[in-house]
Amino acid sequence: MSRTSVKTATKAKRPGAKVALKSVLKAQKVARKLSKKTPKAGRPVAAAAMRALADASAKKGGRVASPPTQPIGQQDIVLRSHKYQVGEAVYFTSPNFGRAAATGSYTVVKQLPSEGDDYQYRIKSNGEAFERVAKESQLERM
Repeated sequence: MSRTSVKTATKAKRPGAKVALKSVLKAQKVARKLSKKTPKAGRPVAAAAMRALADASAKKGGRVASPPTQPIGQQDIVLRSHKYQVGEAVYFTSPNFGRAAATGSYTVVKQLPSEGDDYQYRIKSNGEAFERVAKESQLERM
């Protein structure tokens, strides 16, 4: 930011604008000094500039920048997989509402993506010429 920005903020008569701009200019000045001392240290310079900005802002009674948040680690993500494999024999229980489907033994033909919390499967009975789509909660191991 240039000196004209400070003058413009002063003319606008916004309370605290001049203080905020001066603290930003001071932080930029500190960052330039630190970058001359350690040219290849990008992160320490940025961290030092943030600390300088927070210190200047805290002295003036302004806001303090919050620290950056950590991304979710790979170990925190739990991936569920299908419970039944292709070719496995399962027992299908039809839902009480809607179409009445034949309950009984079926074979898993294909694993389908999840719908909400349940994975879906394409299943086929030996006594039927067509395949059905069933949720994992409607199936049981035989």
